[in-house]
Amino acid sequence: MKKFAALALAFAMSVSLVACGGGSQPSGSTPSGSTPSGSTPASSTPAGNDGKNTVYVLGPTPDHGWTAQAGAYAQAKCDEITAAGQYKATYIPASSGEEQVDHCQTIIANGDAVLVVMMALDDSAQAGQEALYAEGIPFISFDRIIEATEKYAILNASGDNWQCGAGIAYWLQKNGMQPGDTVVVLYGDNGTVCSRRQEGFEQFLKGEVEYQDAQTGNYKTTEVWTQDQLDAVFNGYTVVCNWSADGAHSYIEQKFDEIVAAAKANGGKLFIYSMDDEMTFGVLNYLEAGASPATLADLEAMDVYISAIGGMQELYDVMAGTDDQSDLAKQYFDDMMSMYFSPKMMEDVIETGLDYLAGNWSYEVGAGEYQPVWIVDPTNVSQYEGFQGH
Repeated sequence: MKKFAALALAFAMSVSLVACGGGSQPSGSTPSGSTPSGSTPASSTPAGNDGKNTVYVLGPTPDHGWTAQAGAYAQAKCDEITAAGQYKATYIPASSGEEQVDHCQTIIANGDAVLVVMMALDDSAQAGQEALYAEGIPFISFDRIIEATEKYAILNASGDNWQCGAGIAYWLQKNGMQPGDTVVVLYGDNGTVCSRRQEGFEQFLKGEVEYQDAQTGNYKTTEVWTQDQLDAVFNGYTVVCNWSADGAHSYIEQKFDEIVAAAKANGGKLFIYSMDDEMTFGVLNYLEAGASPATLADLEAMDVYISAIGGMQELYDVMAGTDDQSDLAKQYFDDMMSMYFSPKMMEDVIETGLDYLAGNWSYEVGAGEYQPVWIVDPTNVSQYEGFQGH
């Protein structure tokens, strides 16, 4: 990996690939769903000649949840591209960023890559992206954006994670959250997805950005929070759950009696900022099978609001009242929601890559494209079809 990092550094000093690049995308500066524009650098014009005709898509091993569906969409899109005949498209699953570095080495050795679309699994995939750049192989970074290599990608694409955070802040505040209240924060991991969701949450409450809901309009904070008040949230009941229902369940199992007692003594309100549907299910699963009767009684007597991000059909069914856990959720939560953030975006990103290869996309190296998100709750859940997560 060190060899590839050194290669990338040397290459960055000599090549003109990013001469017109825009650098990293400031949070909130690109409208949701907009397409980056600019002059196509002469040194990175769409390929497709010299015998190179393979599109490689790197992503997760399809096992469960959001990532599984993203991988399934990617595989189907690759099959579609290959069947069309102009390009061969290959989906390469992995279970870690380091494994993805090995895949990048293989792609380079194959010598047939016209484009790589990578959903990095963790920041250790950085060396792979650096290696692709050093070899002059264009790549699109999807979902997890590695900040160190953001400026090398011909596109950094994801759902609007800042607006996910802003939307949840708006929704929790609308339901009574104030500075000093008891808040639980469930992170997926320590990467840019969750850091941007935290940034959006903070920026909204500090009055720096609005929440822009594609369905209902724009909203500003009704009470400006200080950074100290926000630090108290993110330095309190917070945990990294590895995007797992089990991870959230384990933390709640250890801490829930303490959390409920603290909320009961602090005005009888509890707010749960969960950054993924899976982790919201972890809370539900604990309430269903692990919580003590006394804690459940205290919880039921309080005001409790819980969020999520994703779009799993199973969670939509809970909100719609058609799932086995619907009654449980109604008993213990005053309301719940999930920010719409579909894994189908991976299909869209691969299609953008085809636009690049066709030469009909004017782009700026290092720019970002962030698809719009919005609140799905019991009032509008019937309008949407989610993905199968379990």
